[in-house]
Amino acid sequence: MKTVALSLLGTQIDAGKGPDRWNRWRPNVALCQQEDLLIDRLELIHDRRHLTLAELIEADVISISPETEVRRHIIDFKNPWDFEEVYGAMLDFADNYPFNPESETYLSNLTTGTHVAQICWFLLTEARYVPGKLIQLSPSRGRSGSIAGQYQVIDLDLSRYDQIASRFAAEQMEGTSLLKSGIVTKNIAFNTMIDQIEKVVIRSAAPVLLLGPTGAGKSQLAARIYELKKTRHQIDGAFVEVNCATLRGDNAMSALFGHKRGAFTGAVSERAGLLRAAHKGLLFLDEIGELGLDEQAMILRAIEEKRFLPVGSDKEASSDFQLIAGTNRDLRRAAREGTFREDLLARLDLWTYELPGLRDRREDIEANMEYELRKHARDSGSNISFNKEAHRRYLSFAKSGEAAWLGNFRDLGASITRMATLAENGRINEDIVQIEIARLRRAWATDNDSDMEGLHKLLGADRLAEIDPFDHAQLSTVLDVCRKSSSMSEAGRKLFAVSRLAKRSSNDADRLKKYLARFDLDWSQMRGGK
Repeated sequence: MKTVALSLLGTQIDAGKGPDRWNRWRPNVALCQQEDLLIDRLELIHDRRHLTLAELIEADVISISPETEVRRHIIDFKNPWDFEEVYGAMLDFADNYPFNPESETYLSNLTTGTHVAQICWFLLTEARYVPGKLIQLSPSRGRSGSIAGQYQVIDLDLSRYDQIASRFAAEQMEGTSLLKSGIVTKNIAFNTMIDQIEKVVIRSAAPVLLLGPTGAGKSQLAARIYELKKTRHQIDGAFVEVNCATLRGDNAMSALFGHKRGAFTGAVSERAGLLRAAHKGLLFLDEIGELGLDEQAMILRAIEEKRFLPVGSDKEASSDFQLIAGTNRDLRRAAREGTFREDLLARLDLWTYELPGLRDRREDIEANMEYELRKHARDSGSNISFNKEAHRRYLSFAKSGEAAWLGNFRDLGASITRMATLAENGRINEDIVQIEIARLRRAWATDNDSDMEGLHKLLGADRLAEIDPFDHAQLSTVLDVCRKSSSMSEAGRKLFAVSRLAKRSSNDADRLKKYLARFDLDWSQMRGGK
């Protein structure tokens, strides 16, 4: 392998006249004087004004290292302290240079050039525009040292440094722990998803779309992403959360984009709007599927151009924010039905993650119970815990198929809060657990009392009107069984308990899947009640 050095001419430090120059340390000459480092080729970069000095350095290098080939390149910097100009010129040089890493190794010399040029060498090498390492030279200390001085090679491949790699791994664990609210989870799919979200939000400012049923934790995760990015100094503005389901008509436009005084009746003063409040920060648009088409169009423009028009104004406003959107709706179906813009969905769909409901993370219920107790302790100032039998009884119910958890983690949080509030002497006993279980059963039964209401939420009014009333009862039963089952196979066994014995078939999940497909439904919709 040949060793190639890329170096700027040091117009002051490389200078020297007459025989005395051999008594001076000159970095571009010293680069080729090292006993344990043979430079096969020196790519010397200089401007036209210092052509004579460049020719002198070339001659001196050849005289002390005949094996070294010197190639000179002219780059005329108008202002060597202008970062944009220097970086652009050096990037052009790197783009046009015939690198051949298979047969050559490359060293970029940090010793010469302005501080701006040294920074550019670092950035180009780190980004692999220059596929090599950095080298830093320095003169020997004391009179007894060699005129060649010494050098240090710097490899920017951080994976080679054990301590740095360990620190990065620790920081990543801290980041994912923050996104999970410090809860140790056992759900493999959820952990994998959080790991990827942590990488994406640190490395990208692109929009993120969070899907999942109400209460699955979309708002909480968005807030944690904001905290993570702020800790990494990637944003310094505010976290602005908007529930789009509460925005209607002129109020939606005004709340999001602001308005000019007198823009409409009641607009007695100017309003900045939530998008401007999120400038340099993070905007979380929860239930984005509830926005009207006009608002969607303006949101799309604000994402792409960072500009929008406040209500009643003829002057555009600007806001540079990062976006996270959340929804429990099927946006692809909404796009097909014309209620959600396809171009906005395409813009949001770069990074899409579906948060599982509590029923799909039953192995994490116990850890979330402890989390909710710690949260209650912070809020109330009193530590509450379960006694052994009460804990066993509540956890058994919470993890069973009987526990519907229609409100997901919100249901669980409210349940723990109620029991902690009623606890005597800091202990939740069996009586309190029994009362709470009865309360949850009643609440979920009430939620399921109206068959038509459940189907209406699942299918929507238009789709429900296309289905025969004869099928309503069947679908309602299927919906109820699916909500109370932990898997499609379990639901299938309950629904086909008699016929499966007669047919001697065990493929109940496939039968249920085909039944749901008749109504354009799938398991995730039945579980989430979308």
